Amino acid sequence: MLVRTYNLIMDDDRNPFRQLPKMIRFQLMVILAYMWSAVFSIWIGSMFSLWPMIVGHTAVIVAIFFTADAFRRAAGKARQTDHRSMFKDPKDGCAMYDDIWGG
Repeated sequence: MLVRTYNLIMDDDRNPFRQLPKMIRFQLMVILAYMWSAVFSIWIGSMFSLWPMIVGHTAVIVAIFFTADAFRRAAGKARQTDHRSMFKDPKDGCAMYDDIWGG
């Protein structure tokens, strides 16, 4: 089966070029060989550069969504003048936690 298929494509006495003169058959087979070599070289080369490209684009998309989520969460909260206001008791304005550093 494989030998038959190979001969149908590669044997110039069996493939559709068999009706052409031998010199034309040879030229067409060489052109096709160069074409398929270029196609497979491009294909193999793109396989080596495809995965890093996918990983890079995924990292950029994750970073964009992470940044957008951080901005969305920050916009939803009340504006605070400093980070210490998060730790003040809203009832009396005193610190919620002990300040062990004396600040």
